[in-house]
Amino acid sequence: MMYYLKYRPATISELDNLRVQNILKKLLESKEIPHALLFIGQKGSGKTSAARIFSKSINCLNRKEIEPCNACKNCVSIQNSSFTDVVEMDAASNRGIEEIKNLIRETNFMPMVGNFRVFIVDEAHMITGDGFNALLKTLEEPPKTSVFILATTNPEKLPNTIVSRCVKVNFGYAQQSEIIKMFQRICGKEQINLSDKLLELLAQHSDRSFRDAAKLLEEVVIQKIKTIEEAETFLGIRGKQNFLKIIEENNPEKIFSWLDEFSKSGGNTKMLIEDILDKLRIILLQRKKAYNDILVDSSLSTEQVMRLIKLMMEAYQNLRLTPIESLPLEIAICEFYNDIKIKVKS
Repeated sequence: MMYYLKYRPATISELDNLRVQNILKKLLESKEIPHALLFIGQKGSGKTSAARIFSKSINCLNRKEIEPCNACKNCVSIQNSSFTDVVEMDAASNRGIEEIKNLIRETNFMPMVGNFRVFIVDEAHMITGDGFNALLKTLEEPPKTSVFILATTNPEKLPNTIVSRCVKVNFGYAQQSEIIKMFQRICGKEQINLSDKLLELLAQHSDRSFRDAAKLLEEVVIQKIKTIEEAETFLGIRGKQNFLKIIEENNPEKIFSWLDEFSKSGGNTKMLIEDILDKLRIILLQRKKAYNDILVDSSLSTEQVMRLIKLMMEAYQNLRLTPIESLPLEIAICEFYNDIKIKVKS
């Protein structure tokens, strides 16, 4: 079984997102369970796992304080996705009014074996306008034994009337420290010995997603990667630390030769741009006295740093539009050097 499934959190305390942990604890400690929750967060941030844990907690037969026991028949059935009182629906493929009406009809029935009927709707922003209108009536006058958990990556696409009737739980992005904590938990259970520096590198390149991070760790383990150098080659970022320094040399021939070699060796342009933006941000904040220490040294002027940030952000946005991955970055570098030439002439 893949790591992200094998080590999916099963209790509130196992959630790697500490902010969500605290919010769910408070909700479960309150006298009344909210009838509608809105889980907001990017892909792989733990929304579905948290929804199942919440479902177990409110339906557990042996619940102590807020945590599910994970041993009673209700907990086991929910964990196995076979519990009759927990209904999961993917709104990406069940978005129309008829599907929503069918879901609402389910709220007319009392729980068969649990305390609550829980309706988990993933990708809730995909529901149609008519579907939302039908759902709104139920959220306005919800049955006492029904709990809706709407999960979304795009909350701005949800009608305000729906959002206002839900208790919002913002998952945000997975923090690097939280991802490292998850890595350490998995490595401990799998008896894997990887250095802290290597785990930190993997966390930096996990797209701020717990699920993607777990997949990345598993790939590293399968390929028996042990060193930073091996990991950098695997991630396609080997040598990227030299890129900004080469830009500062104002030598277009050298920078484009470096980019060509980087691409041919399997370099990851997306991660390269992310790294450049991270360094440029640190340089900018250093200039504004946000840091006491010099974390990244650079001979670029503040104006050049800001111009590069804008060009890199444009290149990053254009990555999904190009058939040649390195092209947006190459165009950005061309524009940057062109700006320098124009300023020198003037």
